[in-house]
Amino acid sequence: MEDVLVAARAGYDAVAADYARLVTGLGGESELERAMLAVFADLLQREDAPAGPVADLGCGTGRLTAHLHDLGLDALGVDPSPGMLAQARAAHPHLPFSTGTLTALDLPDASCAGALSWYSLLHLPPEHLPTAFAELARVLRPGGLLLLGFHVGSGHRVISGAYGPPVDLDAWDITLETAVELAVGAGLQVHTRLQRRPLGREKRDQASLLCHKPRRG
Repeated sequence: MEDVLVAARAGYDAVAADYARLVTGLGGESELERAMLAVFADLLQREDAPAGPVADLGCGTGRLTAHLHDLGLDALGVDPSPGMLAQARAAHPHLPFSTGTLTALDLPDASCAGALSWYSLLHLPPEHLPTAFAELARVLRPGGLLLLGFHVGSGHRVISGAYGPPVDLDAWDITLETAVELAVGAGLQVHTRLQRRPLGREKRDQASLLCHKPRRG
């Protein structure tokens, strides 16, 4: 597992500057993805929502951390890549960013009102996904929300030169059904699931999954 994480971190360090230049704002999200992010933010600002920060886990350059902040949330970003975090801090100096991985988050139990994992499960082999989902559930407060975004598929593939430099990144896609099973297995309840066909240059279906952590009692 450590080798996989080290390789992904090194890969994103190498492409960080190009990634920040090529992937900005919500230009890569469809109307449906934007709607899911808006619903996520709206639910977290209702009177019965738990108080607390919202963690963008696998935040990369912080583009969605900033978007959550602009939507009115107390957003923070976590990412394993120092290079990506350097870009995030430079672009969004008013927001907090820290180093961490989805399988070992340096966040206290029940410390977050919400968590966003937007295409950040992509570089975890399937056998490590239960640990990641357990961590995502662990950091949520009762009543807290988790929003996932991911490519739909199965098996291993290699992403080559997607962000400028000729860097290969190992990736594993999952099905929506698998994501639901993992979320339920981690003690979460499904709120909304969405899967759409590819658009533009996309080669795979895209999915979003919104879950909540049950309140005690």
